Amino acid sequence: MGETADLPTVTSLDELTRLVTGRRGLYVRWSLGPARDLPRASSKDDLTGLRLPGLSASSLDVEDWWGERPARVWVARRLYDYCHLPRIKDARTRPWLLRGREAARGPDNEPLVRDVRPLGWVADSVIAEACNIVTEQPGHWGTLDRDGTT
Repeated sequence: MGETADLPTVTSLDELTRLVTGRRGLYVRWSLGPARDLPRASSKDDLTGLRLPGLSASSLDVEDWWGERPARVWVARRLYDYCHLPRIKDARTRPWLLRGREAARGPDNEPLVRDVRPLGWVADSVIAEACNIVTEQPGHWGTLDRDGTT
């Protein structure tokens, strides 16, 4: 693993959707970044303090049951689900893309990923675009923020 500061940045939701479409095994992780995460390659359960057997991440794989719905909306939803993390964990928390192998599931049933290969950062403008798309959808799609303030 080389210097992660030099990773490319995905600058549009369309660009990210193109990366995801037709591929499997891509994830997004919200953290302080690969340079901080990769040396220990495990997440910590906030409730118990237990070290988990991999980095917690969200799969970007478009599930078959999504059918013919727009992949762009799928990707937007996957980004939106955890967009509250910079507010509740650390303002420096950013989303980054990775390829890896799912080793287990965490306490929230999230994938725990090993053999991580960082692919790039996700720009703030992509998150803003994702939030706009999700909030324009019918119904109420909230983030996975447990305190319910979003």
